[in-house]
Amino acid sequence: MNCIDQLGIEHSFKTTPKRIISLVPSQTELLYDLGLEEEIVGITKFCVHPNHLKATKQIIGGTKQVKFDKIEALQPDIIIANKEENTKEIVKELSKICPVWVTNIVTIEDNLQMIADFGKLFNKRTEAQKWNDKITFAYHDFQQFIKDKPFRKVAYFIWANPYMVAGKDTFINEMLTLNRFQNIYVEKGRYPEIELEKIRKEGDPEVVFLSSEPFPFKDEHAFEIGRNTHHAKTIFVDGEMFSWYGSRLLKAFDYFKQLHQKL
Repeated sequence: MNCIDQLGIEHSFKTTPKRIISLVPSQTELLYDLGLEEEIVGITKFCVHPNHLKATKQIIGGTKQVKFDKIEALQPDIIIANKEENTKEIVKELSKICPVWVTNIVTIEDNLQMIADFGKLFNKRTEAQKWNDKITFAYHDFQQFIKDKPFRKVAYFIWANPYMVAGKDTFINEMLTLNRFQNIYVEKGRYPEIELEKIRKEGDPEVVFLSSEPFPFKDEHAFEIGRNTHHAKTIFVDGEMFSWYGSRLLKAFDYFKQLHQKL
């Protein structure tokens, strides 16, 4: 079986991979939802959904710092990585152990392709198609919901000290755009570091989102950011709904509908 990942790398497998290591939390959740719990042998410490996997699977480190010896000892048939989450150096080193399948998710179409790829890779085509059908239906339903909503200028914060935001060519920005949120930092790079004192000059957002991950924002951050805007509404949001791809996207559409009620 020959398959091409989302970096354009061709991989060849004599049989369906049966021992899987996942280096990405959202992709671990997807593998589980495709019915591959038994095949998963290793996950990161950040793979928190479903929660019980942390007790039943080998923890092989984080997304940026993996334990190569633990991974090799698990004798995986395939390692699932992601262009944004895992470094080139990690992928290169892990490729000495077994094939490393790298995803690259920026758009909803990329997400649907990943699910279809996993269906082919792991002989779960029917399950993958069901998930893609459900996500596509929910996507079209949300497009109808959102079509008459006003456009709003927003800033989506992911880090403090220094302050960093989500910019262009990110899945977060794709979700913002889907919601008719105009990202004031879309031209500043992918995850630019910004100066709060310049936030008015750089776009003066109507809404500021403080993500629940990867940084645990508190009220003092909201207050500090708010002092530097004219009248922006500051909302703490579930970062998983904006940044997790895979099967999580199905839940995100309902979350976004609820979010708009707050606005």
